[in-house]
Amino acid sequence: MPATVISDRYELLDELNHGGMGDVWRGYDVVLDRPVAVKLIRQAAVTSPQLAEELAKRFQREARITARIQHPGVPQVYDAVLDHSYERLFLVMELVDGVPLSAYLQPDRPLPVSWAAAVAAQVATVLSHAHDLPVIHRDLKPSNILVARDGTVKVLDFGIAAILRTDVTKLTATGSPIGTHQYMSPEQVRGGRITPQTDLYALGCVLHELLAGRPVFDGNEYALMHQHLTAAPVPLRQLRGDVPEPVEKLVLHLLRKASESRPADTQEVYDRLLPFLPEAGSVPTQAEAGPPGAPDPTRLFRHPYAPRSRAQKPPAAVRTPTTLELQPLPVPDELRAAIKEAYAHSDALLDDGRFAQAVEMLGAVIEPAARALGSDSRDVLGLRRRRAAVRFLGGDYRAALPEFEALVVAYARTAGPTGTSARECRAQAARCRAELGQVTEALHELQGVLDVVSRLDGDVSEEAIELRHGIAVLLLAQGRVIEALRLLEPLHEDLVMVYGPDDELALEVAEMLARIRLDLNGRASD
Repeated sequence: MPATVISDRYELLDELNHGGMGDVWRGYDVVLDRPVAVKLIRQAAVTSPQLAEELAKRFQREARITARIQHPGVPQVYDAVLDHSYERLFLVMELVDGVPLSAYLQPDRPLPVSWAAAVAAQVATVLSHAHDLPVIHRDLKPSNILVARDGTVKVLDFGIAAILRTDVTKLTATGSPIGTHQYMSPEQVRGGRITPQTDLYALGCVLHELLAGRPVFDGNEYALMHQHLTAAPVPLRQLRGDVPEPVEKLVLHLLRKASESRPADTQEVYDRLLPFLPEAGSVPTQAEAGPPGAPDPTRLFRHPYAPRSRAQKPPAAVRTPTTLELQPLPVPDELRAAIKEAYAHSDALLDDGRFAQAVEMLGAVIEPAARALGSDSRDVLGLRRRRAAVRFLGGDYRAALPEFEALVVAYARTAGPTGTSARECRAQAARCRAELGQVTEALHELQGVLDVVSRLDGDVSEEAIELRHGIAVLLLAQGRVIEALRLLEPLHEDLVMVYGPDDELALEVAEMLARIRLDLNGRASD
C-alpha cells in the first residue's frame, strides 16, 4: 500500500505512538534522504474562517518558537505543515532513537538516585533554554521524556500544548485545561496563569516518581485534581529510606502549591542536584545501575564531551557448519516476493539518491527473512550485503564497516574464508576503514585479500587488478611514493597487456605514474 505523503515531501511509514494530543509517525523526508518523526496534532473541526485564520497564525508562531530552542535535549523541528482544511497540523521533527522514561517506572524497582538526578538535571537544562525564550512546556511527563541511546535526555512536544491552548479560541473539544492530570500544577487545575514554575512542578512530579516508583498522587481525574490543589505529597524518605534528605527537600520544594514558593528557576534546581550527579571519570557501582539494557543518562556526566563509543567488532571465531545448516531452506512464496520487491525497491530508491530510506526498507525485510530462513541463509546474507553496499554508497562508512565485517564472518562460516563473498566483503570493509581515515588497517586488510586472490586466480584477474590499484592509492595517501611506484609500474604493464593502452584504468595509472616520476625528478633536482 503506498505511503501517505505530506506536503509532497514527507512519507508517513509507521505509526509510533497514539496519544491524546496526536499521533506520531515514523516518516521519511524524500528531499533530504533522512528519517523524520511526523506529529499529527489532533484538532477539532474549524467552523469559521476567523478560527481557521487564528489557528494558522498560532500554529506557525508556536512552531517557529519551538524551533528556536537550540539544545541537544530538544528534537529539532524541521517543518510545520497545515493542510488546506485547517484541520490537520503536522510538525516534522528529528526522529530520536530512544526509550520513553515511562518504560522504566516500576513500583517494585525505583531507580538509583544518581540515575534519577541525571535525568532531572538534563531536563532542567533543557527547560532553562526554553524558559529563556520564553517557552513553557505545559505538559511535562515521563512519556514526553526520552532517553536516547547515548544517554542524552530528550524532552518532546514543546509547543504542542500552546498550539492547542484554550484561552483564545476554545478549539479543543471540551475546553478543559491542557495537561496530564498526574503531573498538572495547581495553577493549571484552576485555569490560572502559566509560568516557568508550572514546568518545575511537573518536574517535581517526575523526579518523585523516578525515585519512589509511583506517582505523587493517584486516583481518577477529579481525585487527582483535588489532591494537586489541597493534598500534601508523601515525603520521599517515608517511601524509600536511601533517598538523601536534600533530594527529598528539593522535591517537596518543587511541589509547593503556590508557584511563587517553588525554586526561583531551573538553575537553582540544577545546582541542588549537582551533589548527586556522578563525578567525571567515575564508574557506576552495582547499586547505581539502571534497568537492564536501558540507555544510561549518567554517562554524560561521567564522560562529558566524550568521543563516540568504539564500534564493537564481530566475533572472530569461525565454526564449521553442519551439513544440515548448509542445506538451503525453501523460501515461502510471500517471502520470496518480498525479497524480490526489496531489491527492486532499493534499486529505485538508489536511482533517486534516497540511501537512508533504502537502508530502512531493506532492514524491514531482513528481520522477518532471518526469522523464517535463518541468519546464515543465502537470501538473508544477500539482503544484508545489499544494505551494507547501500550504506557505503550513501557515505555512511561508519555503519557499513561493522556490517561488512559481520558478513565476512558469516560468509567464512557458510562458504569458507577464501570464498568470493567473504573476500569481497573483507575488501569492502577495508575500503570503509580507508574512508574513515584508518589507512594502515585498510592497507593490511587489502593486502591480505590480494594474497588470497593472487594465489587462487593470479595477479591479472579483475579482482586482483582492482585490489592492486586500491593498495597503490592508499600508499600514496600515506606518502609512501616509492612503494606505490613499485606497484603501479607492473600494474600498468598488466593493464596494457590484458586490456590495451586505451583502457580507462590503464590511462589513469599512466597519469599517476607520470605525476609520481615528475615529483621524484623534482626532488632529485633539488
